[in-house]
Parts: sequence; structure tokens; C-alpha cells
Amino acid sequence: MSKPTEPRDIREIPQWDLDADVVVVGLGCAGAAATLEATRAGARVVVLERASGGGGTSAMSGGVIYLGGGTAVQRACGFEDSPEGMFAYLMASSGPRPDEAKIRAYCDGSVEHFDWLVAQGVPFKATFYPHYSGEPPTDDGLVFSGSENAHPYNEIAPPAPRGHVPRIPGRAGGLLMQTLLTAVGRSGAEVVTDARAQTLIVAPDGASAAGRSPARRVAGAIARIDGAERAVRARRGVVLTTGGFINNDTMLRQHAPLLLRCQFRVGADGDDGSGIRMGLGAGGAAVNLGLGSVSLPLIPPKKLQKGVLVDGHGQRFINEDAYYGRLGEYALFRHDGRAFLVLDNDIFERPEVPREIAAVGETVAELEQELGLPDGSLQATVALYNRHAERGEDPVFRKAAEWVVPLIHPPYAALDCTVEGSLYAAFTLGGLHTTPDGEVLTADGDVVPGLFAAGRATAGIAAPGYSSGISIGDGTFFGRRAGRRAARS
Repeated sequence: MSKPTEPRDIREIPQWDLDADVVVVGLGCAGAAATLEATRAGARVVVLERASGGGGTSAMSGGVIYLGGGTAVQRACGFEDSPEGMFAYLMASSGPRPDEAKIRAYCDGSVEHFDWLVAQGVPFKATFYPHYSGEPPTDDGLVFSGSENAHPYNEIAPPAPRGHVPRIPGRAGGLLMQTLLTAVGRSGAEVVTDARAQTLIVAPDGASAAGRSPARRVAGAIARIDGAERAVRARRGVVLTTGGFINNDTMLRQHAPLLLRCQFRVGADGDDGSGIRMGLGAGGAAVNLGLGSVSLPLIPPKKLQKGVLVDGHGQRFINEDAYYGRLGEYALFRHDGRAFLVLDNDIFERPEVPREIAAVGETVAELEQELGLPDGSLQATVALYNRHAERGEDPVFRKAAEWVVPLIHPPYAALDCTVEGSLYAAFTLGGLHTTPDGEVLTADGDVVPGLFAAGRATAGIAAPGYSSGISIGDGTFFGRRAGRRAARS
């Protein structure tokens, strides 16, 4: 377990430099949502942001927000969805230990949460982008952002696109955060920038609910502001919304070492695990620290899904039309980051994400030899695939029929999809253990009094099988709940 950041005892605090009902640490999407709901509930809020302005990782992102259940944009685009269908998909895709209580709350409240975002001023265009999953290059407001259309999920729940994108071409995270930060500016909260939270302040609070050990109530935080330590009082609670730990090599080596091999880390500088360690020091527990999201974008263009993705033994290991988050997780965590996309001349095309050609050959046997695969392995894989593809079938991995064609037109090529030679985009998924209302829990399941958390500092609904937009959806949804609960504490 990561080394906790030891809290400061309240009896060591000579005076308070700032005073609030609720202190929010971190002003990304989760922090903004927590701030807005805490102020709406009547609490006086101080926000501590280590950078010179809010935004965090959310502002750098594509801005996709995973929402469903029948939002106004879904209905306007002609798609039927329900909380039950959304729940079935997320429970199936968010493995290996889906948090049923959080997923249920998220699905049941998804339409209301979409309406809340609109009320904050986030614009959505009621048009669907059909060309590929992920972040559209247009200002269209709806896209498939997961594996809803792919096996096995298209047989578990009716497929529906749930990637909601603010109305701006390209990366929409900036617009999303600009809108939420404007709302925070109107809320009356006091935002202190260049304020680096260093540790929490705790006070004795009697016995824990289960009587196991004396509990300590979180009463504030120590932050470095203008070169000096400042004590910030939180009369009702502290909400940690500080992001994950993808930029902390020590924590990665300890908990998720495979993520160190990924070329692109999705996270702002502040995603260093500081909030997680502060929560641990105050008595909180962390879960799922070994889990991460890893994206391997094979497409666009979409026709590349007609190829076959093989591992370092020349074996297929997944249906190639799965979402690129699922592809990356399978390739890295199950196949040591060794993967090649095999194409024939009819379907060969350069992907939009730069990727080198690992090998070429006039025959599959030559390609196999050039890749250094076991003798006969790739030949057997392609022969089996082609035999069924002649009938438009893929009985092994159930790729959709529109992407199933035999690879029979030489020359052949293999695109480098290894972790060393390709773009694997990674971020952490584990964090503080929380209730659906953002209360931080101890290892025994007790609530740490006065401590709340949301976003990537927590283990939310995101898990392997990640769908794009869950981080912002989860962060804003449960950030709101944490802010409300802290205000009532």
C-alpha cells in the first residue's frame, strides 16, 4: 500500500487562516461539481487548487461524458435507451468487481445529471456522429464511446450510444471546464489558486461506529499558499477531488507497474496520488489500485477492423471491433503488450493514429517469419479465420459480420500494435473507497467522519472494460453527491 500522508492534529493548529463549511481540494470536473452542489445546499465553500486555474485533466480531455437512460440528445437522435439497459451494460463491462450500488445510482440518475449539465450552460448538439467510437472531430453531440455494439455486450443489453460531447469541434474538455468554472465563479465559492494541499487536519471524534478504534474527524487541511503553510478550516467536511496517480512513478511501480510501459499518460501534473495518500493518512482505505484504463486506437479508418489482431504467439485474442479501451486492456494486461494487426492488400490503409509497419510479406508464412512468430502459428490463425470469413462468420470471437472478410489478397502487412511501438494511452482507475454519497470508508467499512472524495481520486464505476466518458460522468455525478453530503454533514 502507498505510504499515507500523515495528518496534522488540530491541537497543533494555532490559528485558522481560512474558514469554510466545506473545503474542496482540486478543481477539475469533480471538484467543480462538488463546489456547485455544496454552495447550492447553503454551505460556504473554499476551493484549493494547486495550479493557477481550474480545469485539471478534464480540461485536457476530449470532453466525452458517458450518460444514458434516455437523455434529450439520445431521444432527439432517434435512440431508445433506459436505465435498465445502461445498468446491464455497465455491470457487464465494468469488471472484475463492478460497484453495483454506484452503477445503479449512476444509471437511475443519468438523465437528471444530463439536465443538470445543461442547466450549468454546457451545450450539446442533438446530432449523432456515426463514423467511429470515441471523440468526434465535429461538434456532433452523441457518439458510441464503448463496446455497446460489439460482442458480448450487444447481446446483454440493447446497444445505445451514450457518449455525450459538448458542442465544439475536436477536444471538448476545454469547453466543458470553461462552462463549469464559470458556474463556480457565480456560485459564491472562494477559489484559492496556487494552493497546494499538503495534508489533512484531524480532531478526536470518539469511537468508530463499530467501536473498533478511536475515530478522527477531518477538520480541515494544510495548504501551501504564497510560500507559507496555511490552515484551512472545514466545519462540515473536506472533499478530495485531486485526480488519480498516473504521474507518480513510485505508486505505479508499487500498484500498477504495467502502466509504466505506456507511452502516453492521460493526466494533468496534479495526477500524482496526493489526495489518495492524504485520505489514507486520515484512516481511509483504497481499492483497485492495480487497475488502469489503457487505450489502443486501431481506428480510424473503420475498415481496419477487418484485419485480425494477434499476440506475440500469432493468436487472435479479441474481436477487433471492440472499443479501443477494451483492446488496449486485453493487449497489455493479458498479452504483455505484444500485438500486431494483420491486413491484406484489399483492406490495408494507414491509420490516423501514427503506427509503423512491423512486417510485410507476399504470403502469411513470410509475414509470420518477419514478425518472429512461432512457426505455423499465424498461418493457422489466418487459415481458421479465412475459412469462416468466407461465410461472413467469426464463431471464435463473434466480430460483427460487416467487418468479417477473408484475408486472401497479397501482399500482407502487420501494423505494430506493441506497447513499445504504438500509442497506448493510460490512466489509473483505483483510489479511495467511497460510498455512493462520496463518504470515504475505512478498511473496516466505517465512514471517516468529515472526509469525502470523488473523481479519479476514488474507485468509482470505472473499471477494466472502460468506456470513454465514464471518468467525467462519474466525476461530475458523484462529485455532486459528495458536495451535497459534505454540506449536510
